[in-house]
Amino acid sequence: MRGTFELTGTVVQDPVSGCEGSGGYSDITLGTSVTVYDASGTVVGTGHLGRGSAAEGGCTFPITVLNVPGGSSFYQVEVSHRGRITVQAADARAGLVGVTLGR
Repeated sequence: MRGTFELTGTVVQDPVSGCEGSGGYSDITLGTSVTVYDASGTVVGTGHLGRGSAAEGGCTFPITVLNVPGGSSFYQVEVSHRGRITVQAADARAGLVGVTLGR
């Protein structure tokens, strides 16, 4: 499963991670965990955020979770401990996972 995670608001530039969250978002950085659940709530994959790229008013990270099995009608994606976001199966297959956090 591939997609993007956009953090808006409090971010800082970093030479290693590109950009990352700060303050209450300091857990959002290169390597932050990404967990994927199927429609029954079972964990079906784990991955991480890639290197952040500065974007207007925030930071955008690539999401990569390999070997997520097909067959679920929808999936839920959780970055760090920030709650689950529902993604339709067709969007997950197409790499159209988009998650946003912040103001």
